[in-house]
Amino acid sequence: MANPRTIARLQERIRERAAYCLQFEVNDPRASFITITRVVLSPDIGFAKIFYSVLGGEADKNKAEHMLQSAGGFIQRQVARVLETRRVPHLRWIFDGSTEQAADMDRLIREAREHDRAINPALGTENEFAKPREDQPSPAEAAESAREADAEADEPEDE
Repeated sequence: MANPRTIARLQERIRERAAYCLQFEVNDPRASFITITRVVLSPDIGFAKIFYSVLGGEADKNKAEHMLQSAGGFIQRQVARVLETRRVPHLRWIFDGSTEQAADMDRLIREAREHDRAINPALGTENEFAKPREDQPSPAEAAESAREADAEADEPEDE
């Protein structure tokens, strides 16, 4: 079993070399728009899972998967040249859908915030997570003061 620091160093070298191969050495148009997100190396350095994402639709994902399966041997030989180990890990390509999930989550959050603004227009369009300036009230304080001003305007004045 290898040292965790050694495994982390090898994972990074594999990620860099595989990305370089996909960008500059593989002459396949299907290799465009592929991003290697991370590499997980087994403790015995026998296997490496390379996680990748693809920009595009389902057809682009399928094309990229077939390209990676066919170019896997070439990329493994190129990775073996830069690794300084006796054993070369067997590369396994796994699609990483975390970027799509993050984009979907971002879209859902934006829709929820727009819905909240439609329900309560006093929230405004500013970022409620940003730190408010000291000379200006926070959005919640501004909404409260607006409600108080409306309540005072609705009260009849006694003479």
